[in-house]
Amino acid sequence: MNDRDKPRGIDRDRTEGSIKQMGGGLKKAAGEVLGDEKLKREGQSEKGAGKLQNAWGSAKDTLRDATDVRKDR
Repeated sequence: MNDRDKPRGIDRDRTEGSIKQMGGGLKKAAGEVLGDEKLKREGQSEKGAGKLQNAWGSAKDTLRDATDVRKDR
């Protein structure tokens, strides 16, 4: 099996970004339930950072896939 035939999976930034989004959402919800504005804002911030990281990983996957298609031609 050559390198082009090996499965690559998704980019690590997508996985880590999704985890950050989930954690941020939980923190935000906890802040809302507890009435803790600081916790709520931290959760919103972490959720946004995770969303950006996930988007960055997605862009890298798209670029990698486009590059692989060009190599196959």
